[in-house]
Amino acid sequence: MIETHLEVDASGLMCPLPLLRLKKALMEMSSRETVKIITTDPAAHLDFGVYCQQAGHQIIEFIKHADSIIFYVQKK
Repeated sequence: MIETHLEVDASGLMCPLPLLRLKKALMEMSSRETVKIITTDPAAHLDFGVYCQQAGHQIIEFIKHADSIIFYVQKK
């Protein structure tokens, strides 16, 4: 089980809103803390992947369900 410090539900939102919610959450967090973000946007993995690579954050894990994707992102 991954310890999270913040949870964001971006279900029903399409690009770029899930990414904007992730960015906002990370701005509120301290270094090395982890956010759990739930999304239904099928392209979120692309947006999150590029953003995290550029900003230095780490996607610890992502879990695909039939109707959603859960990402665990650790702030650098």
